[in-house]
Amino acid sequence: MLFAVPPAVLTALMAATHPAPGATFISDTIYSLAVDSAKYPRESFVYLLDDGVLRFEPDGRGSRTYRQVVQVLKEDAVERWAEFSFTFEPRHQKLTVNWVKVVTPSGEVISDRPGISQDADVPAPMGDPAYVEQKVRRLSLANVRPGTIVDYSYTLEELQPFRPGDFFAPWRVNPGLLVRRSRLVLDTPESLVPRVVERNIPFRPVIERAKGRRVVTWAAQDVQKIEPEVYAADSNDVDMSINISGPSAWSEIGAWYAGLARDRYTYTSAVAKKLASVVAGARTFDDSLKAVHRYVAKDVRYVAISLGLGGYQPRSADEVVATGYGDCKDKATLFITMATRLGLTVYPVLLSAGGRVERGIPTISQFNHAIAVVERPGSRLFVDLTASDVPYGSIPGPDKDQFVLIVHPDGRTEETFTPADDPAEVRNRVTVDARLDTAGFATARVVMDMYGPAASSYHEAFIRTPVDSATRAQILRRMASGVYREAEGDSLTFSDRTAQGGPFRISFIARNGRAAQLAGPAAILAAPFLSESMDVKPLVEELKSRPRRFHIDAEQVSSGLSSEAVLRLTLPSGWRAQTPKDVSLNGPFGQLAMTYAQEGDRLTVTQRRVAARGVLPPSRLDELVRWLEQVAAATRDAGSVVVLKPQG
Repeated sequence: MLFAVPPAVLTALMAATHPAPGATFISDTIYSLAVDSAKYPRESFVYLLDDGVLRFEPDGRGSRTYRQVVQVLKEDAVERWAEFSFTFEPRHQKLTVNWVKVVTPSGEVISDRPGISQDADVPAPMGDPAYVEQKVRRLSLANVRPGTIVDYSYTLEELQPFRPGDFFAPWRVNPGLLVRRSRLVLDTPESLVPRVVERNIPFRPVIERAKGRRVVTWAAQDVQKIEPEVYAADSNDVDMSINISGPSAWSEIGAWYAGLARDRYTYTSAVAKKLASVVAGARTFDDSLKAVHRYVAKDVRYVAISLGLGGYQPRSADEVVATGYGDCKDKATLFITMATRLGLTVYPVLLSAGGRVERGIPTISQFNHAIAVVERPGSRLFVDLTASDVPYGSIPGPDKDQFVLIVHPDGRTEETFTPADDPAEVRNRVTVDARLDTAGFATARVVMDMYGPAASSYHEAFIRTPVDSATRAQILRRMASGVYREAEGDSLTFSDRTAQGGPFRISFIARNGRAAQLAGPAAILAAPFLSESMDVKPLVEELKSRPRRFHIDAEQVSSGLSSEAVLRLTLPSGWRAQTPKDVSLNGPFGQLAMTYAQEGDRLTVTQRRVAARGVLPPSRLDELVRWLEQVAAATRDAGSVVVLKPQG
């Protein structure tokens, strides 16, 4: 227990919270903070105490002791707090559950230990194999019910960090509920100056020095619940957080990984033989490189491996070829080995897929993924070898616009970002070619082209797992009725060109659907994919119901995707449309353009949406409301196009 909580502190905690034999009450001032549930009708539980004591040493060893005291207010929180699970990695960590008990606000002990406690391996999924060394300790508490208090504490000791001196501890002061008392204690030697990044902390920590150690305490009381807000940006001045790491630099992280991977790129005879077979038949250099990419991405089976240091150290290219499987860093290593043999300069890249790295906290713990970057004359090409459905030359959405480390063989490390999508690039396109009859019914051919995440989703749903005839008919029926009411589907086809950088295309016919509502000498047209039925009033009312605190994420407002929809409708002879005015909206929340035109009997309606990026201050709320109302009005008009029949 050398690096656990100091014995005097732990003894005091235990004495204050564990009754002597035969005792039925605990004296703890925290319990006196219990609230009147009637005053919190929207809460299922509240935190009376959220407490963390962190103790780190220069070599990265240390301990984290957490205590939470939770008051259960409603029945729907009982299951949440009657069952616990703690994960740990036994090879380098030790878990100690200091106590788990259930008490009343007066301190009466209802249960002083879990009814059931079990250590078990984390189940290994077979469909998407992942191998980890984690174990889970499960605890089941008795007598948890509304009005009781759950009080628990545990310590997680780091006995042997994978990277010496590396540690990472995130902490949220306002975790989303009322917190009566919040405290974080950081205990380190005077010689160790950890990196600390505070976000929106309105109070100053207390610093004490004694016996060669430095103890920093952040403490707050009655931290109010943060109400969620629509379109809230991650970047804001509301969330209060404290992130702590060792005094490392990103260059040290890169150099460490370079050392782990240095001997893994050996070009053996087995790798040479496989490379020769992979590029056989390639006519150009680019053909050879694409063949290597296709082999590593598609033919080498992805298996997540996080066993010991193997969570960070790649297996050799020779071993990956021999076994036919590998995780992200294994596949990147094999690709680098083969592409280098072809004469290219290729480096491994470390990143957090789909997550945001706190740049002020250099630690290996912030990375969970490895890809590769190909150096080309005047440009760089990032490739993700685990994304078998993403064509060479592109990377999946979660990899885009991410902070990354490019690691050179000599350990030199570059900090940069992966490319981001152009928000103006159309990612989804729908065209509807239809013919309307005099009774108001239409038959339409629909073509849907999708790129990016949507294309990957459809590829997964319809290509990797072929659908049976019954499911196919159900899908077709749903799609057809989504175009025009009462329509019957026919001629459903899929075309997958994602591997070549093209779209995933769905094509079908919607027959005899109700496309117009006749009203005497006029007809009101339905506009598939162009009009929106959503009533924006409830959303606007929610936005205006209380003062805005969070910044506004423009990408959320615009759905993050640019799209285009085109309706080409052939009208009966002599029918003329009374079209709305063209629309052109442009602002920080995106762009919307709608055009209407009739030439002869052909009515064409086009809608183009362009996504936006950026974070705007809460003071722009009125501008957001106006934008939503303008978009709603424009799309509502698209669904009310009136067509006049010829008279006489």
